[in-house]
Amino acid sequence: IYPYIKSISYPNNKAKNLSGMARMLVSEFGGQVPSDIDQLQRLPGVGRKTANVVAIVAFHQSAMPVDTHVFRVSDRLGLTTGAKTPLQTEMQLTARIPAEDLPAAHHWLILHGRYVCTARKPHCEACGLKPWCRYFARSEAKSSRPQRQSQ
Repeated sequence: IYPYIKSISYPNNKAKNLSGMARMLVSEFGGQVPSDIDQLQRLPGVGRKTANVVAIVAFHQSAMPVDTHVFRVSDRLGLTTGAKTPLQTEMQLTARIPAEDLPAAHHWLILHGRYVCTARKPHCEACGLKPWCRYFARSEAKSSRPQRQSQ
């Protein structure tokens, strides 16, 4: 497997996981990729985010994979409150977004985080969500405070 994936990041570990995954799929799942998120997570190299992505893409299920963009944007917009982990974010989003909208919402949050609500310097001036954005409201409040005079 390694020669085919050597140009990607962490090829040794990924080759090991792919080999283990293939073995497990044959030995425990009859050669079929399981559709259950908990079963998917048993596969080597598959965490919760990847399992949720497979559930959405391969099995057309309602799920909310939480990557760095989803985590950041949902917090900034106020879609989550006090979530400290991707799992807490996932639980809050799945409770607040209708199940049939989760796959689309996942992609919207990712794209918004990649191109508008970027990590280091969000493009608030170009964002159509400003009126509802907790992050923008906070940054506006900070910028409208009187500046301290240095002595």
